[in-house]
Amino acid sequence: MTVPRAELHGLLAERAFRWGDFVLASGRRSDYFFDGKQVTLEGRGLFLAASLMLARCRELGVTAVAGDDGVGPLLGAIAALSAAGSDPPLRAFMIRKAQKEHGTAAKIAGPAPVQGELVALIEDVVTTGGSAFRSLEVLAPTGVRVAEVVVLVDREEGAEAALRGRSLPLHALFRRSEFSTHS
Repeated sequence: MTVPRAELHGLLAERAFRWGDFVLASGRRSDYFFDGKQVTLEGRGLFLAASLMLARCRELGVTAVAGDDGVGPLLGAIAALSAAGSDPPLRAFMIRKAQKEHGTAAKIAGPAPVQGELVALIEDVVTTGGSAFRSLEVLAPTGVRVAEVVVLVDREEGAEAALRGRSLPLHALFRRSEFSTHS
């Protein structure tokens, strides 16, 4: 494990996992809850997560990152960090979970997606892939090409297979099996 990855793993294990009985957004019950915001809304954790996700985005050759408003801090951090190097900076756009009733009522906030551009879809956690599929529906009319779903943690409960069924790869920085209930 690289040093930044190992440090991020430690932060996630210590702060983001809660053990007990929970109902997830998917409706499934789970013996743990993953709250990535306990790490991604804190300076060091956000820096580490965004740095590792940016590295993957550079490997993919994307020009933008997208995700729902739940990962807004990650999107902004990835875009900001991308401006620090010699490569062109990435743009970020956020898909609203609920459409605004005022202003432009746009479903996508930030710079407008460009037809044909290659985009990475950013998620903090995936279970069944439902959130990614909702984002893909909003992105479809824009004509962008989604290269991959890049996620902080894959719960390993079907999202990877569901995404693969739509010819969309999943790249997880971490998988649930990398964390113990004793963390």
